[in-house]
Amino acid sequence: MENEAPAHQTTEAQTGAAGRVVAVDVLRGFDMFWLIGGTGFGIALARLLGGDIGAVLETQFEHAQWIGFRFYDLIFPLFVFLVGMSLVFSLEKRLQTGGRWAAYKRLLRRAVLLYLMGLVYYGGLSKEWPDIRLLGVLQRLALCYLFAGILFIHLRPRGLIIACFFCLIGYWALLSFVPVPGTGQISFDENANWAWYLDKQFLPGHKHYGDYDPEGLLSTIPSVATCLLGVFAAFLLRTAALTPWRKVLLFIGGGACLVAVGHLWGLQFPVIKKIWTSSYVLVAGGYSFALLGFFYMVVDIFGFRAWARPLLWIGANPLTIYMAKNIVDFNALALRFVGGDVQRLAGEDWGYLLQTGVSLALALLVVWFLYRRKIFLRL
Repeated sequence: MENEAPAHQTTEAQTGAAGRVVAVDVLRGFDMFWLIGGTGFGIALARLLGGDIGAVLETQFEHAQWIGFRFYDLIFPLFVFLVGMSLVFSLEKRLQTGGRWAAYKRLLRRAVLLYLMGLVYYGGLSKEWPDIRLLGVLQRLALCYLFAGILFIHLRPRGLIIACFFCLIGYWALLSFVPVPGTGQISFDENANWAWYLDKQFLPGHKHYGDYDPEGLLSTIPSVATCLLGVFAAFLLRTAALTPWRKVLLFIGGGACLVAVGHLWGLQFPVIKKIWTSSYVLVAGGYSFALLGFFYMVVDIFGFRAWARPLLWIGANPLTIYMAKNIVDFNALALRFVGGDVQRLAGEDWGYLLQTGVSLALALLVVWFLYRRKIFLRL
């Protein structure tokens, strides 16, 4: 029947969840924390620490140049993972009350608005064609939400698992066994792989790396798999068949297994964020599951929440602060308070710590004000 909900749906009564799972909001805030100033502050602390340890820590706040995985390579896929979780929470009720048509209306509206926000984020119409970037971070989130949402509306859990499997295996098979046109070779090199080729040939507008975009056409396929991992996490979180501690064990243990399998796969299919390889999906997804399990244990089982209040402020308004960072330069604003002679007297490293600390504090002040006033950007 057209309005019949898929069998994977559960109700609040069935899950026993007496409200929102706080760990999800805290994890979202944790993820966004690094984008609104936490990264700069972390780099400043690493520089003050100095030595080999400081140098190693500082590299974790940068993306891997090509092959490899660092902490900063987790930030974006973790948010895609969380989009998959929110997809379940937002569409499930619509499916139950209004059927597929109501779910589609919500899905399409959110995807379109998120995509348009991405265009605005990268300058909107301030630049002339072809210097407008059609695909970027928010646009990828929109596409992942759209395609994973379509699958969620129509497929049962087993079908979703199969779809995730084919996204990863199909992408791996194409890049691993089919020669790149024009080169006659199978390659994972930056400027000689299938993702690069399709972007160069068919992606119009501005591309972040000249010929290709890290949020380009072909790599959208495995990123949908990342989103589906978030869907599976939401299923586990909401099921009443598992105790909270069993969920923690599955999240952390399963996450560790995914990380291990991803790195093993990476021996043949390298872990590369910029083209979102299938091995990268498993490594990032594994860490995402593990972090969810940790925050769920600390925040929802143990009830330790006071420390996480700033993360809740951020997690309640992630898009608002993300867009605000694009419009307001908090780092430049911080220099109005700790620039000039303050920087000179403090010295290079301590001055940078002051600047990044004030910048982060200003961003937190914004999200605190919005949270206190109950102002939330909802799509």
